[in-house]
Amino acid sequence: MSPTRLSTVVLDTHDAHKLAGFYLRLLGYVIRAEEPGWVLIGPPDGGTALSFQTEPAYVPPEWPSRWPEEQQMMMHLDIEVDDLETETARAVAEGATLHEYQPQDDVRVLCDPAGHPFCLWRQE
Repeated sequence: MSPTRLSTVVLDTHDAHKLAGFYLRLLGYVIRAEEPGWVLIGPPDGGTALSFQTEPAYVPPEWPSRWPEEQQMMMHLDIEVDDLETETARAVAEGATLHEYQPQDDVRVLCDPAGHPFCLWRQE
């Protein structure tokens, strides 16, 4: 085994518990650990997790970039789905918003309730 391994990706937000709830519903994950201002979720059978950290000064990212002084997107999540239209509608029903810019036919760019862009995509 490698002496290092990626265990989680952390997303900052105004409310860690609220954003964790969105991804719990979207991905079917479970809570692995939580404390005030921080939540760790992951697949029920193990695997790489997502963490959410409350950051009072959080500024939602802007994508695609328009102005250099705006908070830029530094990363995003790619989530593979079997049915792009159904899962896009479900994500919106859970609180995501469909982004106005859609660069590809087999990908839907959405923003989570805290404004982080993420992509739903299907293998063609």
